[in-house]
Amino acid sequence: MLEEKAQTINPSSLYSIGHGNKTIEKFIKELKQFDIEYLVDVRTTPFSKWNPQFNQDALKLILKKHDIGYIFLGDKIGGLPSDKSCYTEEGKIDYELVREKNFFQEGLERLVKANSKQIRIAMMCSETNPEECHRSKLIGKELLLKGIDTNHILNQDELKSQAKINNALFGLFAESDEFHLSSKKSYISDEN
Repeated sequence: MLEEKAQTINPSSLYSIGHGNKTIEKFIKELKQFDIEYLVDVRTTPFSKWNPQFNQDALKLILKKHDIGYIFLGDKIGGLPSDKSCYTEEGKIDYELVREKNFFQEGLERLVKANSKQIRIAMMCSETNPEECHRSKLIGKELLLKGIDTNHILNQDELKSQAKINNALFGLFAESDEFHLSSKKSYISDEN
C-alpha cells in the first residue's frame, strides 16, 4: 500500500508516554516539562497491578491537582481490542486489522482533531519504551501516515520522534506500509 505514504509533516502537539515503574512525581514532572494539557489513557484496562498510582481513579485525582485533564480512549485505540477479529490464529493482535476498524478510526480522528487545534496531549500506556508499545507500532504509525509526527517522551528532557522510531522498527520500509506489525505476546488462550 505505497499510496499511503506520509503526507507533509506538520508540527505536532501529540506526545506519548509510558508510566512503567516511574513514581507519580517523576511522571507528572515529565508531563509538565512538555506542557501537556490532557493525558489520554490508551490502556485497554486502565489499571496497573504493580503500580497502583496509575490506576484510573488515582491518576485522575493527581492529574486534576496539576491542572491536567484525563481522557480514556482505551476502548477505541487501546492495545487489546475486544473485537476478536483483530487477533491472529496465534492470539496476537494484528495491528493491520485493528487500523481498519471503525472504533480505531474514531479514536484516531479525535487525536487528529486535537492536533489541528494544537492541544497538547500525551497518550499514555504502561510500556516505558515506545518501540515496545502500540503507541508507536499502531497509533504513532497511523498518525505519521496522516502527517503527524508523535513526540514520544523518554524522560524529562528527551523526546524521540515517531519518524525515528519508524526507521528503527521498519528500516528500509519506514516510508511504506509493507512491514506488517503485531503484538509480541499472544492474548487468546487455547480454551477461548
